[in-house]
Amino acid sequence: MSDVNIKQLSTVETDFWSELDQLLAWDSVSDDKVFNTVRDIIARVREDGDKAVIEFTNQFDRMSVANMAELKISSAELDASVDKIDKDTYAALQKAADRVRQYHDKQKTESWSYSEADGTVLGQQVTPLDRVGLYVPGGKAAYPSSVLMNAIPAKVAGVEEVVMVVPTPDGQKNDLVLAAAKIAGVDTVFTIGGAQAVAALAYGTESIPGVDKIVGPGNIFVATAKSMVFGKVGIDMIAGPSEIAVVCDGKTDPDWIAMDLFSQAEHDEDAQSILISADSEFITRVENSIDKLLKTMPRAEIIRASLSGRGAFIKVKDLDEAMDVVNYIAPEHLELSMDDPLAWSKKVKHAGAIFMGRYTAEALGDYCAGPNHVLPTSRTARYSSPLGVYDFQKRSSLIMCSAEGASELGKTASVLARGEGLTAHAQSAEYRIKD
Repeated sequence: MSDVNIKQLSTVETDFWSELDQLLAWDSVSDDKVFNTVRDIIARVREDGDKAVIEFTNQFDRMSVANMAELKISSAELDASVDKIDKDTYAALQKAADRVRQYHDKQKTESWSYSEADGTVLGQQVTPLDRVGLYVPGGKAAYPSSVLMNAIPAKVAGVEEVVMVVPTPDGQKNDLVLAAAKIAGVDTVFTIGGAQAVAALAYGTESIPGVDKIVGPGNIFVATAKSMVFGKVGIDMIAGPSEIAVVCDGKTDPDWIAMDLFSQAEHDEDAQSILISADSEFITRVENSIDKLLKTMPRAEIIRASLSGRGAFIKVKDLDEAMDVVNYIAPEHLELSMDDPLAWSKKVKHAGAIFMGRYTAEALGDYCAGPNHVLPTSRTARYSSPLGVYDFQKRSSLIMCSAEGASELGKTASVLARGEGLTAHAQSAEYRIKD
């Protein structure tokens, strides 16, 4: 019997789709205690600005700072962080940054316009956001990759100022994160976190400039705060736990597949790892690999809890049916570990990122492949996309009518406006109609 109790599902079972629904269900809404705490923190920051940020930082991060100057990272300190990390790590960060920048350069959208026969000009003007806030989790974990993935597309888009916030519990700063900020072109860094950092970015304080959009991952307090300030500022998304779905034809090394499932399960107990295959024997081999390899994992207990709580092996009749299941799941990460994966990818309608072929581990996308690792979770890939340059650009419609164009369009607009009972609209258009 397996050491890990992973749910086994089969599409031949009459209750398969309801079982799958239960497996995928994720309620990311915070409870009343979290909601009320975050609401109060935001209200305090809006009212007291820097003073509230300092008090909450001292309280939650076990600090004893007296002013905001102590919570701001100087340019010299950012420069020094690069010198503090070893050469191999710096080289890896730089290579990852270069690849992320190269990929996102291709996403840039330019302004365009065209002229009609009567001289009317129509088009679209693309402009970057002025200022963006980047939240980076702090504490024991270090996420330099998150810095690169959020800051670089903003800079490629032309954002003039990127303000990064990162908590430093007990005053412990992470040189890897700060070095990534330097490499990615972050302009300003404050060592604050939690709901108070989100509130400060959204509303501004005496020392922290208000931003137009807040991006980056965080805990339930951060996610709740982002949801509350949405509208005052834009946000990237409210992300759920990390997830992966692997479709395999049974020809890949089962150890590879097991480790790919681990790569998401090790994030936290709520992460989700799903294997989909038409080969029952292969599923058993992967299960055996999980039992064998789990013993070697430093985060074995987290992986075990994740796989037992939210993981699954799904038996399908063939790869066509596997694609149906994939499109229903709409996974954050999808691996197509099979022959001719490019052809099969054409059948995928909903997925955050598609990793094709036996050699393409999802982990490569997390760090250095190039595409963004900020992806839609919890089935939101049905209607949303990875973070990209387009998230940091705005589009304004351009309309310039010639006298002849205004006259002709005015006749149409007049009829429609009067049909809606909007007389001023109609007369505004009619003034431009030639006799």
